[in-house]
Amino acid sequence: MKRICIPDYEYKERIERAAKLVAAKGLDVMLVCSTESDYANARYFSGFWPLFERAGVAISAKGDAALLVGPESAVFGKDWSKIEKVFVLREFRESADPSYPELQASTFNDVFKAIGVSGENIKIGLGSYVECTLPIYEGLKDAYPKAEIVKCNDIMVDLRKIKSENELACIREGFRIIELATDEVIRNLKPGVTELQMVGVAQRVIYENGAEYEGLPMYVFSEESTRHAISRSTYRTIGKNDIVQLNLSAKIDGYSPSIGLPVVMGKLEGERREIVQFCLDMHNWTEAQLRTGVMADSVAKEFLNRYKEAGYEKNYVYGPCHGTGMIEVEAPWMETSTNYPLEKNMTFQVDTFISGPTFGCRWEKGVAIKDDGAESYTDYLKKGIIELGF
Repeated sequence: MKRICIPDYEYKERIERAAKLVAAKGLDVMLVCSTESDYANARYFSGFWPLFERAGVAISAKGDAALLVGPESAVFGKDWSKIEKVFVLREFRESADPSYPELQASTFNDVFKAIGVSGENIKIGLGSYVECTLPIYEGLKDAYPKAEIVKCNDIMVDLRKIKSENELACIREGFRIIELATDEVIRNLKPGVTELQMVGVAQRVIYENGAEYEGLPMYVFSEESTRHAISRSTYRTIGKNDIVQLNLSAKIDGYSPSIGLPVVMGKLEGERREIVQFCLDMHNWTEAQLRTGVMADSVAKEFLNRYKEAGYEKNYVYGPCHGTGMIEVEAPWMETSTNYPLEKNMTFQVDTFISGPTFGCRWEKGVAIKDDGAESYTDYLKKGIIELGF
């Protein structure tokens, strides 16, 4: 069976599109940086996912590009890279901050010269400002003291927000595998197992069925920890009548969708059921609003208003959707302050979360924006509230 992945030609097309945006903004070069955990921007152009060290890609306004790696990734980078030019820079070293006294490293001057950027009074754009570490920024300043360095994150948002058919195929395959993992975790859920044991079940299934890695650290939370919007699974033993929150994910060639839902270790009744059902209703309401041309902030404002009207304003944590793709959470978000129209083949996680004093829950899945609505990539949440008979 042919592996679902991004073809080599698409990486070249991405660099070409990026170069046009770099030139349009009056930049000489754009630098994007990545870490092991947030690898997306460098991998988007190069296919390279760093380990321990940092990585970067420099793209000139003329359309040439180079991959930048740390001192221990010279061979690793060349073996993985879709970009022919690969440079080792001391600035991309790991956090242990070794000196590498014997290393003959390249400099930013070497890199920029190799991709056709000359002169000292140049304009450098940082396409992933948050991931640009201080050593990388200081290295740029040392190499080009007369340069103007500016943020250009919007270039990367523009490039990544609309997904190609190959990207959509990776996302679909991720959801196929997540459904299998979710089924298996639910089959193995019983009082007495730990959250981490269930993570192990999910990991086994995603790897057996073709995932390259977890798309996010697997969420298996129970009872009070379900209040956490972001957290980690623990050695806590799951008990009878617990609410267990699942958020499982599978990475396919860098693309990282997830499915989230609560599972009840018994019967869900009273106020607890009302809260979980409200969250599911808001999830379904959100999906029904999504189509091309709809303004993102209008969805977010009405979403918040519905929480207020139902008396759950204090239980509200964030807006209705966030972008998804190479990272499970990526720009753009849908928030009350995000004034942009939805466009065809933008992909979002419809991520509906509510947090209370003793528990919380999340209903989450991925969709693509289409002219006539949202194309859902899983039907798993149609099962509704899952109650296990113990």
